[in-house]
Amino acid sequence: MVQPPVSIVLRSFNEAWALRDTLPALAAQNHRDWELIVFDSGSSDGSVELIRAARPREFVQMLPHEYRPGRVLNQGMALARGERVIFLNADATPQSADWLGPLVAALADPEVAAVFGRQIPRPDCAAAFAHDYERCFGEPRESALWDHFFSMVSSGLRRDAWSRRGFRESMQYSEDDEYTRWCRAEGYRIAYCPDSVVMHSHNYTPHQAYKRSFGEAWALADVWPGGAKDFNVPRSLLLGWLRDVSADLRYCRRTRRLAQWPASLALRWQQRLGRLHGFHAGWQMHRVDHAL
Repeated sequence: MVQPPVSIVLRSFNEAWALRDTLPALAAQNHRDWELIVFDSGSSDGSVELIRAARPREFVQMLPHEYRPGRVLNQGMALARGERVIFLNADATPQSADWLGPLVAALADPEVAAVFGRQIPRPDCAAAFAHDYERCFGEPRESALWDHFFSMVSSGLRRDAWSRRGFRESMQYSEDDEYTRWCRAEGYRIAYCPDSVVMHSHNYTPHQAYKRSFGEAWALADVWPGGAKDFNVPRSLLLGWLRDVSADLRYCRRTRRLAQWPASLALRWQQRLGRLHGFHAGWQMHRVDHAL
């Protein structure tokens, strides 16, 4: 069977520790007809040398403050020669030689605008975050019941859908969520490929978790179909936090990681607080100030 040409866009920043596994994993893929495009945001840990040794067709280097997710994603699509473009974070390591094939196959359907693969946490992943990965990518996948879910970490796009409207370059967070919501509104499907697996996870501090949740909720406010009162202290913060830590407790019991459960109390509180604050800040900017 003839393999369609594919472009792989890799985003990197000080992740040499992961690139030492990720780049060889790409070279070992069964799907052989691909080109590599790399964006590096000012790495100083040896990543640049590793990337150059992989001989990408395009290697775009920028300073950290110049990085805007939507802009880089659009530039990657513009530089890619393939009609099917695969995106991979440098710290997301393919777990088999068949990571690429399922993503490419899913994009053969013209009704599919985007596809994303499964992520499994690294061995050092804290229990609360490992629980999140299970909810998002486990079996059964809880995220399949959510209003919307997508992850750009290991994913793919069809050029014909993207050419109609790319990513919003003004967004610092959730640009992939906003774009794939638009795709669905236009009648496209978003596919999930559980057979395409990468290892990827982060252990955020409570402060980092707050910042990330704030940014994601700030972006969500722009596309939220309901009202600002949907995010409130009793339901979004207090009840939401209780649901989160209760679910973490059940997970920690099941996985025999009870000693890690207390750490989730502060973490989940900061996530919920960031989500509440971020949504209302975003609502003020996107819906109130913009209307003036």
